[in-house]
Amino acid sequence: MTNDLDITGSQSTPTIVSDWQAGLLTMQGDSYPENSFELFDRVIDWVERFLSDASRPLTLELKLVYLNTSSVKAMMDIFDLLEEAHQDGREIGVTWLYDPRNERIAELAEEFREDCTFPFAITPAQAST
Repeated sequence: MTNDLDITGSQSTPTIVSDWQAGLLTMQGDSYPENSFELFDRVIDWVERFLSDASRPLTLELKLVYLNTSSVKAMMDIFDLLEEAHQDGREIGVTWLYDPRNERIAELAEEFREDCTFPFAITPAQAST
């Protein structure tokens, strides 16, 4: 379906997949692209379109391992959109799965969560072998 994102990840970019029907957006991997705005503009556009065109809940599932500064800024923009929608009564949820050995990413997730009033779970993931 044309409403879905399917961005294949690379060594420096996360895999980003959306499911419009399910109201689900997933991102996993490292994020230090040369041009994070080019990458995340598509994601932000998708989130904005979903929030304006669909009335279903939106769930964001993150398994991000590392984010550079510009990726953090882009994620802040996404969380701002989600927070605004939540304030307007939309059902929004975020689950951030992290490797328990990576305390830095758990701390980053905590920093994002501090600014959000919607349900935001930070969950240790089973380490993949």
